[in-house]
Amino acid sequence: MNKWLIRLALVMVCWLALPHRCPAPLVYRPGEGWSYEAVGSGKWVRERAKDQLEAAQQAFDKKQYGTALRAAQRVVKKWPLSDFAAPAQFLIGRSYEARRMDERSFKAYQKLVEKYPKFDKFPETLQHQYDIANRFLAGQWFKLWGFIPFFPSMDKTVEMYEKIVKGAPYTPIGQESQMKIGAAREKQKDYPKAAKAYEQAMYRYFDQPKVASEALFKAGLAYNKQAKKSEYDQSAAGKAISAFTDFKILYKDDPRVEDANRRIVELKTEQARGSYLVARFYERRHKWQGASIYYTDVVHKDPNSKLAVQAKQRIVALAPRVKATPPPKEPKAPKAPREDKKKDQK
Repeated sequence: MNKWLIRLALVMVCWLALPHRCPAPLVYRPGEGWSYEAVGSGKWVRERAKDQLEAAQQAFDKKQYGTALRAAQRVVKKWPLSDFAAPAQFLIGRSYEARRMDERSFKAYQKLVEKYPKFDKFPETLQHQYDIANRFLAGQWFKLWGFIPFFPSMDKTVEMYEKIVKGAPYTPIGQESQMKIGAAREKQKDYPKAAKAYEQAMYRYFDQPKVASEALFKAGLAYNKQAKKSEYDQSAAGKAISAFTDFKILYKDDPRVEDANRRIVELKTEQARGSYLVARFYERRHKWQGASIYYTDVVHKDPNSKLAVQAKQRIVALAPRVKATPPPKEPKAPKAPREDKKKDQK
């Protein structure tokens, strides 16, 4: 038995001592750092930038996205100033996107936009970024550490659209991205920011009636939604009325003018309701003059409404009390400061 153990030990020693190939998934290359490679995957490594890019494209075409990613990254790292760096960076974005790693993909495309603005596939790059941002706008979750679905975020989505606008503000995709910023803010129910995004689109693309009219009308809608959330502060209703009024004047042939008129009437009613609530607030606290002023404002803003009828009745009922209320005392003028006695002596 002992002899068999000794023979087995000798065989193991001899086997370990003999040279043999051992697969090493972690590979270090000078100037490139460590990278993971499966057994036999080192075939994609090339010594020229052109050949390396071709290897990356071939792997991508075969749907070997991990290999395509590593091969394209090697081009960018080793030959950053070559003519092949830009298409390799584009391929990095495509590889990440194919693996459903949209955040990393967007960043890769953004790097391409910033470093290689003359790349012939620049419009296609913007389209990929726009498509990614749209997926997040539709509710796709951002990923923790790039892998774990964590949460949807309209703030991060807005940042994506803002980068697209910054990179190409006057392209069709730039225009659409500016409008999508407003849509993202509306999803957050942050209607003031949504309105500002639409107004920015209106001012920036004023010479393009289709875009500008859409932006102005949506700004009015955003302010309208904000007005419905308010009780006592009706400034949003005033901004909405102003936006819809400008829309009527600037785009009088637009089929949405009738809708704008209807909304203006509704908003004036909303303003009157707000003034009526304020008047009631003052009346309950025996502030007769303030109540009368706001009841009068109701009649002025929406004279044909039921609230206007009630407001008129309250104005008449409060008139004796308003007359009996003494006017507020005017503040006395402050006395001039006395001059220093030493200065008088001088």
